[in-house]
Amino acid sequence: MMLCLAVTVKAQIRGNNIVVQVSPDRADWTYKVGETARLTATVLKSGCPMEGVQVDYEAGPVMYPDVRKDNVTLPHGQFSWKATMKQPGFYRLKLRAHVDGKDYEGLCTVGFSPERIQPTPNCPDDFDGFWQNALKEARYTALEPTRRLLPERCTEKVNVYEVSFHNVSWGSRTFGILCVPTKPGRYPALLRVPGAGVRPYAGDIWTAEQGCITLEIGVHGIPVTLPQSVYDNLGSGALKAYALDNLDDRDRMPYKRIFMGAVRAIDYIATLPEWNGEQLGVAGSSQGGMLSLVCAALDNRVTFIGVVHDALCDHTASLHGVACGWPHYFYGVKNPDPKKVKVSGYFDGVNFARRVTCKGWYSFGYNDEVVPPNSAYGTYNVVTAPKELSLYPQTGHFWYQEQWDEWENWLLRQMNLRP
Repeated sequence: MMLCLAVTVKAQIRGNNIVVQVSPDRADWTYKVGETARLTATVLKSGCPMEGVQVDYEAGPVMYPDVRKDNVTLPHGQFSWKATMKQPGFYRLKLRAHVDGKDYEGLCTVGFSPERIQPTPNCPDDFDGFWQNALKEARYTALEPTRRLLPERCTEKVNVYEVSFHNVSWGSRTFGILCVPTKPGRYPALLRVPGAGVRPYAGDIWTAEQGCITLEIGVHGIPVTLPQSVYDNLGSGALKAYALDNLDDRDRMPYKRIFMGAVRAIDYIATLPEWNGEQLGVAGSSQGGMLSLVCAALDNRVTFIGVVHDALCDHTASLHGVACGWPHYFYGVKNPDPKKVKVSGYFDGVNFARRVTCKGWYSFGYNDEVVPPNSAYGTYNVVTAPKELSLYPQTGHFWYQEQWDEWENWLLRQMNLRP
């Protein structure tokens, strides 16, 4: 009986007892240019303000703080700050509390007339011709797809495969996980494009079970079902800085192949007899948000996109003292190489966003320290196609569950899988 009643208890570690909470005096975190935002920072221990805590803080435009103070004592654990801006943009207050040899951070970023933000112009004259020609050259090579069933991943409703197809040339392949409903029929399709990094992929089985085809791709030309150690080694070695490689050469820059691979994934979906030939969406976050813009701009078969904190946008903003998008090519660079500046324009999400014609759902957070809200909002502002903006100001470069659920439900509605 004792053996039957025995329960193994495993302790869970969740969160911190000490929290740096920074909040504005307006629920939407948004003000008009010239207004004053009042920010309050509190260092909490067990939910209560911590007496006599020491903090460092910085404040100012995002990525360009103009005030820094160290070792400031907060007698009652609280700190107040006023912020304003004369131009549309975002202002950030960030605190770091020092407690028992450990640091705890908190921040708050408020927007000032962000709907008026415009990205810096950096579009090469031959932008359209370059990408049309790149896609034409890639399509000279037949897809020659492969498909391998992954029985251990299949469900009653969905068959799961590892697939591959040619990318920009013979032997250069894109790999991904394809999920197809087992019930005979023709279905809408969703292409999942990845954020930056090197990793395996499991495929979007859950969404496929709702009644659609899903294809989740990798972008590095390697199978997506290898042991984790393979991706760890590549991410620390040959692919460690792939986003920065060959920025002075538009044809050797890795993102040329990556962008083409995403569009050729659409070519592959179009060959599937199970696709209904109507709804075809592309969705992703960070690098994947950018790839969603690329696909929509370069292929009119895309009928909707779901874009979350899109990276690779507004590269040259930092040359004008404004926060630039990841990977921050010219941040802190005083004398940039003119060739790199020009080449970056071919790979700037802003230039693709201007060419999007399908409907889109866009979401990001003000506290994002990877993709600054300046670049995300500025990119959104130039989209002229039907669009929806769903802000989650407190998020950084991560999701809230409610944000994910809203994104997923919007995608399903575009495929007529939700009312």
